[in-house]
Amino acid sequence: MNSKINKSYFGYLFIAPFFIGFAVFGLTPILYTFYLSLTKWDGFSDPVFTGWDNYVRIVQDAFFYQAVLNTLIIWVISIVPQLIIALVLALILNEKFIKGKHFFRAVYYFPHIITPITLGVMFSLMFDWQTGSVNKLLMEFGWVSEPINWFNSPWWSRAIVGLVICWQYFGFNLIVFIAGLQSIPSEVYEAAEVDGASKLQTAWWITLPMLRPVFLFTFITSVIGGLQLFDAPLMLGNGPDNATRTMVMYLYETAFKNFDYSYGSAIAYAIFIVVMFFTLVTAKASKLKE
Repeated sequence: MNSKINKSYFGYLFIAPFFIGFAVFGLTPILYTFYLSLTKWDGFSDPVFTGWDNYVRIVQDAFFYQAVLNTLIIWVISIVPQLIIALVLALILNEKFIKGKHFFRAVYYFPHIITPITLGVMFSLMFDWQTGSVNKLLMEFGWVSEPINWFNSPWWSRAIVGLVICWQYFGFNLIVFIAGLQSIPSEVYEAAEVDGASKLQTAWWITLPMLRPVFLFTFITSVIGGLQLFDAPLMLGNGPDNATRTMVMYLYETAFKNFDYSYGSAIAYAIFIVVMFFTLVTAKASKLKE
């Protein structure tokens, strides 16, 4: 039987809009940003080519290293409770005897659809030193005698930012974990039940190992997203000694407040390198290639 492959080029017309849009609005700005990183430009005068000076400046920039450290600390503070809460709630909501599963899933997912700016404003008002509801509740229960200035402490400032990120994204990870739990064959649990395994043994020896791909997905996406924190920390302020200034916040302040667009472009590429480095480390540590 003769078969002939249709080599019509009309299909390229249907996929052309995507590639044209990406080239204009994606690839061109990326390449132009790299060009700016090799110049000195304040946004008003003509760019002056300076070579790799901006990247040498980054290597010697203590503020950039501080921003990287702040970002990593906030990420750790937010990701650990985020994944634990999401996993525990997913295990509970996956049980057959739980009623109203869809309602609770929707409620827990709701913070994820709220904009980070809104969450930042809300938490800044809640933890306000003089009028915040958190201090009022603590004083009402007698746990503190006077209001606590949360944002005057570097670690409390970072913890509040981590709390915002945790509260916003645990619902998303919850849905991902539930999808992973539902993909596990029921025959495996039935075999474990026949062998007399308890709920705890089933969760430890069956559920968690079979959720390994889901763990990898949530962890890597959390690394990529967590290292690009901007909205919530911006609304909560830099904190004392710039304790909550993240890498993207430093980029924003350099480029759009100090009008040093060339150095800001170099910081953008430095952030890309940092994110790729930690993503590769995470993938390597979890043996993703295997």
